[in-house]
Amino acid sequence: MELSKHNIFSQINGSENYLLVNLLHGEADILDPETAKQYTQGSFKDRDKFIEKGYLTDADQEKILFKNRYLDFLDNRDNDEVQIFFVPWYACNFNCSYCYQDEYTNVEGTIDIEIITAFFEYINNKFAGRRKYVTLFGGEPLLHGKNAREFLDTFLTMAGNNNIDIAIVTNGYHLIDYIDLFDKCTIREIQVTIDGVQAIHDQRRPLKNSSEGTFERISEGIDRLIENGYNVNLRTVIDRDNIDHLPELASYAIDKGWTAYDGFKTQLGRNYSLHHCQSAPDMLFSRAELWEKLYLLIQSYPEIIEFHKPAFSVSKFLYENGELPDPLFDACPACKTEWAFDYTGKIFPCTATVGKAGDELGTFYPEYSLDSNKVEEWESRDITVIDKCHSCELALACGGGCGSVALNESGNINSPDCNPVRRLLELGISHYFEKE
Repeated sequence: MELSKHNIFSQINGSENYLLVNLLHGEADILDPETAKQYTQGSFKDRDKFIEKGYLTDADQEKILFKNRYLDFLDNRDNDEVQIFFVPWYACNFNCSYCYQDEYTNVEGTIDIEIITAFFEYINNKFAGRRKYVTLFGGEPLLHGKNAREFLDTFLTMAGNNNIDIAIVTNGYHLIDYIDLFDKCTIREIQVTIDGVQAIHDQRRPLKNSSEGTFERISEGIDRLIENGYNVNLRTVIDRDNIDHLPELASYAIDKGWTAYDGFKTQLGRNYSLHHCQSAPDMLFSRAELWEKLYLLIQSYPEIIEFHKPAFSVSKFLYENGELPDPLFDACPACKTEWAFDYTGKIFPCTATVGKAGDELGTFYPEYSLDSNKVEEWESRDITVIDKCHSCELALACGGGCGSVALNESGNINSPDCNPVRRLLELGISHYFEKE
């Protein structure tokens, strides 16, 4: 018997205790200092317990378990729901300080109905028999004007006729103008971005060519969505410029009654360089820095938890479900459970690549073409083909990270985009299990 290669062992943040987590065997424990010392020295008083939980294991048997769980993962993914993004244009009415699409060709025009028809015909054929939904993306899909409204009316009507649910990612400025069209199909959720209370948000997410603020109109739009029973996914993009104002935003959402609404959820997105360098890279957090700062903020402002419960890797899942999630053999959904399409008729692997020249896989209009070699490269990317993941005990919690980020940073899809799993667990186990 030997220690499992998938054991994650570390001292819990701010505690004398240690965590021991193993995603392959589905076990997690908090060890007191004496038991942790036994673990590090390999002298177990309760050896049978460590064997029973898989922390001590036979290497050959563990390889068989790894293979079987990997096959289960592939089977489950093949039956999972597909998220399909559609970009009607890359134009946007905002001039956000951190936009990664600002170098795209931002053209808004009339979309030929043939393109919309071709899109729905393609996804109905390509993903026949698969559960699927479409997310409208941009640019900004809810722009002002006749062309934009005619597009959305047609698109939502076709979605309804094809029994396909729709989600919308929007800056929220024109929500009020479009909410009357949302009953043409099933709207799964509306994702809206607010980066802080009014003064902070208006500074970071202004309108183009205007000094008019955007916060109040977006806030009113969220109110209207909730009044009409729609699910709201409020996203906040975080960097050093606005993180200290998160408690104020949390209090605002609580006072508005948003957090008490069952259809309201939040996500915190780390501002980072995706397709090109940020204009102010010194404002960016590393992954670990962001969650360390959030951990400290929560200690001083517990109201943040009513607004957003951070995942801290698998810590939140473990706390809420009493068990670990299944092993994550792949964190990149591109060409598996995620695809992206745009108004030019191009097909891309995912939302992180859509619109980026060189990342296209083919076309669905005016003719069908698909580069099978590129698709296969994206489809096959997981921790079994990323060399650096083979010897990493964190791999089954990290899943190899984002393929697009890995490609941007190394030029190789099959390189890792490493997540600071160990540090996140140190923080998360402390927050959810030792600070109750």
